[in-house]
Amino acid sequence: MKIKIKDLSKFVRGIIILLVLFVGFNILISNKSISHAETSYKTIYVAEGDTLWSIAKDELQNNAYYENNDIRDIISNIQSVNKLSNSKLATNQKLIIPQI
Repeated sequence: MKIKIKDLSKFVRGIIILLVLFVGFNILISNKSISHAETSYKTIYVAEGDTLWSIAKDELQNNAYYENNDIRDIISNIQSVNKLSNSKLATNQKLIIPQI
């Protein structure tokens, strides 16, 4: 099947318009998923008996950054931010916690 293009300049213009619309639409969608709120961090020190679960539970209740998150995701985020390879904590260990 062979397609004939009668007016090459109209065809190219149409392709460019479609491309611009496609890129613009993708930029518009991607901007909605990016948070514009600036993240700051607070420092906490692990008390005797604290666990990642108890810290995450407290942050879920008192930190707007973690509002409506699953506690397991909060634990994972705290581990990631603090570069923890496991869930073991030591008394007086310094942790940084994201907040809004």
